[in-house]
Amino acid sequence: MRRWLVVLMAALVLAAGMPVGPPSAAVAAAAVSYKVATKSLPVLKEPDQKAAVKGYLTQGATVQVTDEQFGWMKVSGQGLTGWAAGHYLVKSASGGTSGSASSVSLSGAAGQKSSVITGSGVRVRSGPGTGYSVVGSVTTGDRVTVLKTSGQWSSVKTPGGLAGWVSSQYISSSSGTLVSTGGGSGPAAGSGIGSLKGKLIVIDPGHGGNDPGMIGTTHKTEEKDLTLSTSKLLADELRARGASVILTRTKDSEKPSLPDRVRIAEQASADAFVSIHYNSSPTKASGTLVFYYSKNKDVPLARAVEGPLEGLSLGTNGISFGDYHVLRENSLPSVLLELGFLSNAKDEAEVRTEKYQKEAAAAIAQGFEAYFARKST
Repeated sequence: MRRWLVVLMAALVLAAGMPVGPPSAAVAAAAVSYKVATKSLPVLKEPDQKAAVKGYLTQGATVQVTDEQFGWMKVSGQGLTGWAAGHYLVKSASGGTSGSASSVSLSGAAGQKSSVITGSGVRVRSGPGTGYSVVGSVTTGDRVTVLKTSGQWSSVKTPGGLAGWVSSQYISSSSGTLVSTGGGSGPAAGSGIGSLKGKLIVIDPGHGGNDPGMIGTTHKTEEKDLTLSTSKLLADELRARGASVILTRTKDSEKPSLPDRVRIAEQASADAFVSIHYNSSPTKASGTLVFYYSKNKDVPLARAVEGPLEGLSLGTNGISFGDYHVLRENSLPSVLLELGFLSNAKDEAEVRTEKYQKEAAAAIAQGFEAYFARKST
């Protein structure tokens, strides 16, 4: 009897023109090829991190994606079918799509240069900008042929045939000279003094007080210490570019409530909000991740910040939907950043260093510059 009621209710909903299922779930579509971009990716029975694990996909494996829900993708490959976290999957190159950078031919092109990639996990995109889709990635030491440049982007092709666009700041010629200029090298390349003048940015160092956050599995590093030190470095970077900055906490003993963190930003009429965190996972996950809540309000900022993070030593896992209070209840453009996994011994050792935190701060500040520059055009 109950079964017939369910069928009847579904029919009534369809007749009314309403979608069946979760409101933010994507409608299942034709299979699209993706590649696994992490060493070991769990495939779950349901699109829920608490669901049972059916097996693991290996890095570089090609899978078919037929559905997406709340940042999870339904995958099929290596004898497994189930759900995997979408931010660990990169769309496979189309290999000749009309108008895409992947269709560029090497033959007869003038001004080609043999160059070396200087950043870890640098994404190759279908066009010259972070708004274009990812077609693959290259990493430190990889050789590429530069076909042409457009602004701060270079059209490249690898010996293996991967073609697309990468940020020029991560490309060096064989002699070590940058292919295209941009005011130096490293994550802060191209930044200008006063470029954020008139902007007010609220930085939220996660956790604090009696809430340590995640604790490192190797060195027992407390997340709250890293978020505060990184946030202070980020404040310095933003102020150097002309921005005004407010921190939701400035001491280890402070632990504002989640509503208070949002309230501080709202009452200040800030231009943007960024919450700093460090991650943990039962898998061997590594790298950074940028979370957003609202596609219209937050995604442009998330994409702008995620781009420069590609140049960090740990690389990036892209952007992903996150149902977090400080994002969900915030009317400002907001992002929550996870800057490394304390559950990963390599990540934990790296993020503990001042060098890494300074580079992360510079990359985030550069992302804010790019975001506000686009808004003003």
